[in-house]
Order: sequence, then C-alpha cells, then structure tokens
Amino acid sequence: MVKSEGSDSGQNSASSTIAEGEQIDFLLRSHIGNEYAEKPMISHVVVDDFDEDGLLDVIVCDAKDNFVSWIRQYPENVYTETILGTDLIAPAHVQVKDFDLDGDKDLLVAVLGLLYPSNDKIGSIVFLENDGNFNFTSKVIIERIARVSDVRAGDLDGDGDMDLAAAQFGYDDGETRWMENLGNGQFKTHMLQNLSGPINVEIVDIDEDGDLDIISLVSQEWEEIYAYINDGTGIFQMKLLWGSDNEDFGSSGIFLYDLNLDGKLDILYANGDAFDYIPPQGKPWHGLQWFENKGNLDFEYHRICDLVGAYGLRPADVDQDGDLDLFAVSAFNLWENLEAQSFIWLENVGNMEYVKRNITNDPTHLIVLEPGDFNKDGLMDFVTGGMYPYPPFDRMSRVSLWINDGTLLPEK
Repeated sequence: MVKSEGSDSGQNSASSTIAEGEQIDFLLRSHIGNEYAEKPMISHVVVDDFDEDGLLDVIVCDAKDNFVSWIRQYPENVYTETILGTDLIAPAHVQVKDFDLDGDKDLLVAVLGLLYPSNDKIGSIVFLENDGNFNFTSKVIIERIARVSDVRAGDLDGDGDMDLAAAQFGYDDGETRWMENLGNGQFKTHMLQNLSGPINVEIVDIDEDGDLDIISLVSQEWEEIYAYINDGTGIFQMKLLWGSDNEDFGSSGIFLYDLNLDGKLDILYANGDAFDYIPPQGKPWHGLQWFENKGNLDFEYHRICDLVGAYGLRPADVDQDGDLDLFAVSAFNLWENLEAQSFIWLENVGNMEYVKRNITNDPTHLIVLEPGDFNKDGLMDFVTGGMYPYPPFDRMSRVSLWINDGTLLPEK
C-alpha cells in the first residue's frame, strides 16, 4: 500500500513510548438528558449554543432509539432533552449549520440505516429544517444509497449556496461524494471515490487558496487519509496524504485543528475501531497520532501514544498554560481488565511532548467526546457519549457532562 513519505504505521511500529503521569482528579461527572432503561447507543454529539442564549447545549445522535435530539441548557446548569427528528435509523453524525441560509440553525444528519455492516442501500442524508422557532421539518436530500457515516455542508463550487460532502461507509461498496446544490431542493451527485469504509469528511481550505477542499478518512482494509483539492469551481483533484500498511489499523476518526499553533490546520487521528470482530476486540496497536501540516499538502506523522479502542481525539488547553492538551476516549478497551481506561488526557509539557494521564475507567464504552465551557467559568469542560453493543454492562452512561473544577490551574 502507498504511504506518504516518512509515515510509519505498521502493526508493530505503530506502538509508542510516552511518559505516564499520576492521575489528577479535576473533572466532576453528571448525567444530562433523558434517563435510559436499556443499553445506550449514542453515536455522535455536538456542542453548540444552539439557541444562542449564551449557554452551551448538546445535539445528540441516538442510534438506539433512532432520533436526533437537543439537550438544552436553560436556565444555567439545568438540562432538558427534546427530540427534534425521528425515524432516523442509526444516525451516525449531525452537523449544526444554516443550510438554507435563512438566518437560523438547521441540522444535517448522516443516516446509516443500520448500525452494523451491510451492503444494502439503506443510507440517507436528511435535512432537519428549522422554521426559526426550533420546530423542525425532516427533508430527505438523498436515500437508498450506501450507509452514510458523515455529511458536511459548505459552498464547494463558489456559487453562494450550500453543497454537501458525504462519507458513505457502506460495507464492501462504500463511496465518497459531493453533492452540488442546484436550488429548489435538487442536488447533483459528483462521485469522488468508490472505496468501502469512509468514516469522516471535513470541509476546510486545507491549501489556503480561498476555496473549500475536502479531507476524508477511509477505514476498512484501506486505512487512508485523502485530500480532495478544489480548483474553486467544484472540480477536485485527489491526493493521498497518508496510508497505513496495517489493513487492521482500525481508523476511528479525524479532527482538523491547529494543534501546534503555527497557523496551519493539522490532522488529529484516532485508530481504535473494532467492529470487525464479534465480539469487538481492541488491538494493541490502537492509539492516537497527529499529522503536522508542513505546508504544500505535506503532512508529517507523529505517533502520540497507544490507547486500545481509541476514539474522539480532541484538543483543549485545560490547564490554561498556553498550549493545547489532548483528550481521548475508548470504545473498545479490554474491559475485563478493570484498570482499562475509557477517558484519558495528554498533558502538553512543551515542544509537543506529552504526559499521559488517566481520567477514568467508569463509564466504559465511550465513543464520542467534545469539549466546551458549559458553566462559563473560563475552564474547558467535556461531554461524552456511550455506546454499548457488547458487555460488560456494569458501568454504562448515555450522555455525561464533565465539569472542570479548576484543580489544574496554577496557584496564584
């Protein structure tokens, strides 16, 4: 398999050494949203001030009960969950976006159609249109396609309206496409790639030329990251940025952020997926890494640490020392080991060196993580979501809020 120059990602060479520090308890956990009687299956969360009242809320994809909901914070520190869209069979991803450009926030939903692998054409993309008063009308943009794992909106052809990029995991027959907005609810598909296993698409101006490009992560046996470089009119040139020589590497997600604060977007990448196995089994080469953007579409691979079942790698300056720490969760750790962690943080100690610190092993099976300052105290808090397709079921959570108590701040 082709790999970008300098990458080192084989089954054995992916492992890394990192200093491990003592655990520092600084997050206070509470349950938010609806109570649950059966095993939760949260597939995605978004942190956003959805109603623009100055308080952060959480948008939730529930793959157990097949809906998208809004956990509204109002008044401060009071959380109430309202279902916004139903009959969304295994929603995988939601984006908050003013898709119809009418001044309010809509929702775009990637719908798998079935949580588990299938070649059936059961995926769809659904637009939940806000009437301005948070009443939502469900509009199907496209259906009967390979299972959709991600969808993002942006003006990809420079004509002033919102187009779409979609990752379709499928099973053996996945696709990556962009959809040109023709107006009046009509879209024209432009196929970018026909590989199985796309997980994420990110719409960003990665080459800083003033138009929007697409970054995609493809899993399955490919385990590759691609850039689709836009000429400004919606014509894309594909470039392989990186690929693993381990067909079982377990790609689980990317997130674009300027990690080293040099003004260029880097790629944060977790590999910890284990849905290929029944029951799922985490692997010792699972872990966390980042790709340093060196300019001119050249990315340098940096392995950070091992984490079995790794998902949800996100940056946050949690100790307010001016650099970005990293946080991640585990969905497929080896839970028979009671010390196996489901939530860790990587303290940035300078020069992009990290110390790995445990946060908790309870709850288990955490698959999504997002940061945000929920109580407006200037400290970064977190939201996690749990997915429980297999045991153990003794340490479950649905949606949890983790409030930063300030312990990490330097003494004045």
